[in-house]
Amino acid sequence: MPEGRVVSSLDQAVDAARSIGYPVVLKSQVLVGGRGKAGGIKVVKDEEELKKAFPILKKLIIKGYPVEQIFIVRALDIKKEFYLAMTVDNIRADAVLIASAAGGVDIEETAKINPQAIKKYYLEGKQEIDPKRWPEFIRSLFAGESDQRTATDIVQKLVRIFFKHDCSLAEINPLVIDGTGKIIAADAKVIFDDNALYRQEQILSLRDAKYEDPDELEAKEKNLSFVKLEGSVGCIVNGAGLAMATMDIIKLTGGEPANFLDVGGSSNPEKVLNALKIILRNKGIKAILINIFGGITRCDDIAQGILEARRQIEIPVPLVVRLTGTNERQAKEILAGAGIQTFSTMRQAVEQVVELSKKKS
Repeated sequence: MPEGRVVSSLDQAVDAARSIGYPVVLKSQVLVGGRGKAGGIKVVKDEEELKKAFPILKKLIIKGYPVEQIFIVRALDIKKEFYLAMTVDNIRADAVLIASAAGGVDIEETAKINPQAIKKYYLEGKQEIDPKRWPEFIRSLFAGESDQRTATDIVQKLVRIFFKHDCSLAEINPLVIDGTGKIIAADAKVIFDDNALYRQEQILSLRDAKYEDPDELEAKEKNLSFVKLEGSVGCIVNGAGLAMATMDIIKLTGGEPANFLDVGGSSNPEKVLNALKIILRNKGIKAILINIFGGITRCDDIAQGILEARRQIEIPVPLVVRLTGTNERQAKEILAGAGIQTFSTMRQAVEQVVELSKKKS
């Protein structure tokens, strides 16, 4: 990797650049892609240019996030760019190394226009490269034996990082050959699997809450799976598959889901209360659908959760409830006693909630 230092002030930037040596690259530190195209990366040849560029970068807001820190890194004399990434192929249920001798910022465009330039090496259930299959693959990317050995060492480290830190992506883009023939990881991106963060304490300690949606963070603390969307129909569902199907049918019926929310298999009535509190913070909500297929989840507990929510909070939008499965009859009796209509089929419930959401618009 090239030498670099993260700074937050102009004085720190000047000191870092003097230490590293010009030319240097100023990279805005925001946890989103597309920094370069947003003007967040500048190459400067001397201190005068740095003093002009640094304040400009510090005033930038990239995809809604202000630039608070800048990475000062030694500029490279790039002769050749490559792409390397470890990720997961969900269809083949295997970890895969994706590589290309046509790396750089437009790698996605390369994949569309020239897909044969993208090469894949599957680990076949292992957590390291296979010495028997590997030589042919690395030769397809690097011509010289010295470069092949160096690139192999880099790949082995990338694979170890990927598995050790529970990554869903560990990417080097670009991996470059500089003017002296040295192979260097010029830039990188790592995405961690949120579901594995409980065993990655060091990584979790680096988390920056300002990049997180506060409702999604609270939902996670309450053991709810929640993702905010742009629509007007709030969704409370048990089971990720049913939640996805519910959103699909809302779309097919002409509505727009406002969120994905899976309360899971627990029958704790408090989950319904917490879910409603989170959903109702979205001022764009026009109606809410509660869609429960009771297996492990008991419908009567969900019904009690709905009544408890009505006692504790104001629900200013129509509530449409579909319950079927375990203790369905008891649940419907509980809700009927409170004047809440229930539906047995998802289609009926979805058509009703979409119609109500349009009336409120």
